[in-house]
Amino acid sequence: MKNISLYIDLVFCLLVLPAMAAIFPVERWWHNFGWYVLTAMIWLYAVYFVNRVVTVPCLFSGKTRKLTGLLLFVLSIAGTYGLSSIQLYTPKPCVFDAGIERVLPNVNQYQQAVWSLFVIVEAFSCAVGLLTQVNEQRSRRREVESERDRAEIELYKAQIKPHFMFNTLNSLYGLFLTGNPKALASLEKFIGMMQYLHENTLRDWISIKDEAEYIRLYVELQSLRLSKMTEVSLDIDIEDESLRVPPMLLVTFVENCFKHGVSPAERSTIYISLTEKDGQLAFSTSNRIFPVKRIGEHLGIGNCRKRLNLLYPGRHELVTEPKGDHYNVELKINLTAC
Repeated sequence: MKNISLYIDLVFCLLVLPAMAAIFPVERWWHNFGWYVLTAMIWLYAVYFVNRVVTVPCLFSGKTRKLTGLLLFVLSIAGTYGLSSIQLYTPKPCVFDAGIERVLPNVNQYQQAVWSLFVIVEAFSCAVGLLTQVNEQRSRRREVESERDRAEIELYKAQIKPHFMFNTLNSLYGLFLTGNPKALASLEKFIGMMQYLHENTLRDWISIKDEAEYIRLYVELQSLRLSKMTEVSLDIDIEDESLRVPPMLLVTFVENCFKHGVSPAERSTIYISLTEKDGQLAFSTSNRIFPVKRIGEHLGIGNCRKRLNLLYPGRHELVTEPKGDHYNVELKINLTAC
């Protein structure tokens, strides 16, 4: 809870400290030395809040502030000693105490009360202060880790975009170079894809509908350059189109199919499936493997795996494995837990 320290402060100040003080004969002291009881209580509350707000935080800081914290602690002891040294009265000997030796013969009961309450206040305030500092350090650590993860995600996105554009432009170049009549249609689809990149790659999340449409457009663009030796099967079935996914996460696996699963001389089939039901995304691809060495061959999938680990820790399952002469990808994501 964000305000748990405040609640503990209220419980201590309104319940615990008054209850501890009630153990001693405060009513009699208040009747005879009201000013002293009031001064002692103000002092104890002041010690509590100074410890909570200043002393303990200083002890968690640099060397100079640690010395300040230690000085405040020493001053609180000195102040309590001064307060308890005030002589209010001299106790009269009691006939029932005959033959009994007092452990602290020169310490009166009200002085014992001041020191006892002071120890309670110090212990409690330090414990709450430590709890607060530990929670703040954990919170700062989480913020640092979150910013680090965000920076890594942006780096992977920045790497994927030029990597993807290089491969797509390479395909367009081949179509125009050979005078393929599908070149102009491919260029139109490429322009539409560039518009998507311009509008969405800077966002952290987009709708799964937009990502699916982008995959469909990409498959159509790549299919224009394929010969009759390659067949492409695309199946998209989305139940809730408002669910969000990170942009350009899935298309990298689709790109990999066209990069390694196409041959002008041998028959092959590329299978791509994207389904979502009850917030559970299931994405799979399968393609034949034709050994082709290309620039940045492992960059895309490696980045996607890292993005998945950062964005969906414990909420996804990714399996990429070759089976015979085929390469299969199985990805499952729980989108409702995000």
